[in-house]
Amino acid sequence: MKMPRLATAALIWGLCLALLRVAPANAADFEKGLKAANSGDFATALAEWQPLAEQGDASAQFYLGQMYLLGKGVPQDNQAALKWYTLAAEQGDAAAQFILGGMYNEGLGVPQDDKTAVKWYTLSAEQGDATAQNNLGTMYFQGNGVPQDYTESVKWYRLAAEQGDASAQFNLGEKYRQGKGVPQDNVLAYMWLLIVAVGELEKTEEAYDLLNYLESNMSESDISSAIQLAGTCVEQNFKGCQR
Repeated sequence: MKMPRLATAALIWGLCLALLRVAPANAADFEKGLKAANSGDFATALAEWQPLAEQGDASAQFYLGQMYLLGKGVPQDNQAALKWYTLAAEQGDAAAQFILGGMYNEGLGVPQDDKTAVKWYTLSAEQGDATAQNNLGTMYFQGNGVPQDYTESVKWYRLAAEQGDASAQFNLGEKYRQGKGVPQDNVLAYMWLLIVAVGELEKTEEAYDLLNYLESNMSESDISSAIQLAGTCVEQNFKGCQR
């Protein structure tokens, strides 16, 4: 359950450029910057977003944070990234809150501080950010920045898993296998791990290893039930996946 490093912000960058964010007051200038960034013209993006960010636009502040974190069009600078993310996060930007949590979690541009990481992860998670929910679940599971609480950990893993977050689905399957935060249940463990395994995501190999382990401790009837539950769970968009 290693926390994803902020190097994965490169992926978040690509996703966020594709997602519709709240349009700022100067939407035309913001969109011009967005179009430029999507084409790799970060100098133009910076020229468009910098004034908006300085005027307090949270979306522009978030993207400036991304540029400094990743060194896109500007020298890579964790402290500058932290500044812009913080300004956006304080205005309620969930993506900025999530990345800010990661920066405090890893000590990037700021002294490592699990309690502050939990603060920002929580604010993002409460807005429904699945990755923040998964990370928050891990903080509770490991007792980093908060008292260790397996039940609270499972709560956040489940919320993220229900949104299709593969890491959270894997973690939830593990909790059912271990019986930590939930009653031990090999069938539900198998169900969640199977969903991850067939998703062809980065945890596929790990999930298959655990499925093989579980199969050695399950009856054919239980395996069949778990497979059927997995199919139903996917059909229900991962909601209400119980037995």
